[in-house]
Amino acid sequence: MLNIHKITVLGLGTMGHGIVQSFAAKGFQVSGFDKLASVRNTVKERIRANIHSAVTVGFSDKSLIDSILSNFRICESEDEALQDSDFVVEAVKEDLELKQQLFGRIEPLVSRNTIIASNTSSFPITQLSAHLNFPDRTIVTHWFNPPHIVPVVEVVPGEKTSLFTIDRTLDLLKKAGKSPIRLKKEIPGFLINRIQIAMLREILDLLNSGVADASEIDRAVKGSIGLRLAAIGPLEVIDFAGLETTGKVFQSLVGDIKSDQELPAILKEKIDLGHFGVKTGNGIYKYTDELINEKIARRDHCFLELLKLLYEGKTDLFNN
Repeated sequence: MLNIHKITVLGLGTMGHGIVQSFAAKGFQVSGFDKLASVRNTVKERIRANIHSAVTVGFSDKSLIDSILSNFRICESEDEALQDSDFVVEAVKEDLELKQQLFGRIEPLVSRNTIIASNTSSFPITQLSAHLNFPDRTIVTHWFNPPHIVPVVEVVPGEKTSLFTIDRTLDLLKKAGKSPIRLKKEIPGFLINRIQIAMLREILDLLNSGVADASEIDRAVKGSIGLRLAAIGPLEVIDFAGLETTGKVFQSLVGDIKSDQELPAILKEKIDLGHFGVKTGNGIYKYTDELINEKIARRDHCFLELLKLLYEGKTDLFNN
């Protein structure tokens, strides 16, 4: 197996900078590029802030910050970032044509052995790599936000992805301190997003129907299934509940649960108004810049504490 030393991340926004951090913290040499100068200019400070959060819960040492950042080089072009790359991760906007065009630009600039991975949330790699000469070295590595904290990365091969590519990718992610989950079938949305969308459809219907307020729904989920799922997972939950009980509840409710394929009215209305959530300061809730920073800090602190508790003995995700 060829060793992977140099990694390229294209797109340094919400997901990209955390992916960079995950690899750089494990000693990999990472080159990154983003077309927006404002994103390039702030990426190291965002990574520095992430590491400071990890320091507060004992996941990292403050003295390692400069060492981790020294493993990351910000480039001024895609071409520069791709030089001598062994593994490429694209983390650009979720747009099929944009990603296909990027794949087309990447292929002639890297060696035949270079793996090209996509952080897409929904598009099969077979579709993204349809026009490439060597689709056997393409694969989905679907990280979750915040990627420098969440352990799981979905690994989804395409119809032509080689076993060599799969094995190298799984090995790399493990070396980066991640918990890769290889899917056996290539389906749109992969595993977790399909589960999330199924749950979200019902949640938005409950909100739209006035069953409970948004804050009450969030509080209810966090204090019940959210707490349980973090510890034991949904299939273990029903084993402990009893499959016969679960079967009766399923039959009682399944006919009444939202099952259409229309965009929920409350979601469509928000989108039409340009209320996209945190990025616009308005979504299901309203946000000020100060509140956003407070919530992100609180979120990451909670995630880190949970990680320390649930992954005892594996608290070296932030250290080389």
